Amino acid sequence: MKALALILAAVAGAAAAQSYPTKPIRLVVPFAPGGSSSIVARSFAAEMSKALGQEMYIENKGGGGGNVAMADVAHAEPDGYTLIIGHVGSLAMTPFIEKNLGYDVNRDFAAVSLLAKVPNIFVVHESVPAKNLREFVALAKREPGKLNYGSAGNGSAGHLAMEYLKLVTGVDIQHVPYKGTGPNLIDLVAGRTQATSAGTPPLMPHVKSGKLRVIAVGTPKRLPSMPDVATVAEQGYPGFETSQWYGLNAPAKTPPAIIKRLADEAAKGAKTPALLQRFAAEDAEAVGSSPQEYAEFIAKEQARWKEVIERAHVKAD
Repeated sequence: MKALALILAAVAGAAAAQSYPTKPIRLVVPFAPGGSSSIVARSFAAEMSKALGQEMYIENKGGGGGNVAMADVAHAEPDGYTLIIGHVGSLAMTPFIEKNLGYDVNRDFAAVSLLAKVPNIFVVHESVPAKNLREFVALAKREPGKLNYGSAGNGSAGHLAMEYLKLVTGVDIQHVPYKGTGPNLIDLVAGRTQATSAGTPPLMPHVKSGKLRVIAVGTPKRLPSMPDVATVAEQGYPGFETSQWYGLNAPAKTPPAIIKRLADEAAKGAKTPALLQRFAAEDAEAVGSSPQEYAEFIAKEQARWKEVIERAHVKAD
């Protein structure tokens, strides 16, 4: 009887996937509007909606460094109509900082597809007298505790990137958490904080306007759009590497056939000229992986960031 029940469930799941989707799909972005996650989500949703024949609409749900949205989607109906943008912060960092999340990132979510990798850059407000990372470190050491850096929230990718930088450079700068990259940038551009680290998409308009200055890039190699800006590794800290990444996740127990359909459309979307052109302008890489590849990638990132968090003694606020 048990075997029959499993067969019937598989048949029902396959039938549901065949007609899927029959209504709009809610794609939750676990941060406030204005960050890289929103840009990646909107870019992929636009392409995937065309292929799926139903609108994939965006819902920004900030708060708790992404935890509010993650808890919402973890307990949503696993029918393919509620999805979430998975992120290095919420999937590979926060689980090792927050002990009582109310969900388990590995048990309660299914990996669908790695959507994009976005370079992390380190920037300062135009008023900060530092043209590069070496000068910023020297300034911070002359004035310990006086410089403030903002982030999208405690446990966010930007928070951990800056803590990682603090760890290797030995500087004392203060963390100011916000509810998303957008609010963080409002204060940074206004000069109320002095530095931040985030993906290139939300930062580059302010860099181009002259309000922010890039002092280092977190990738192993320099970025094509800014070949004169040295990497953190080149400026005296070999082996340093940090980037942001974004994927598509569904509640656990979502039918495998639906997961595959979504992954296939994400992979196709990653190759469309419009999306590639949009991402190239930000030095971002569109990926579009299989569910298995994405799951393996998450596991490797969790191992890497767990070590950084333990070494830097990062705790929940």
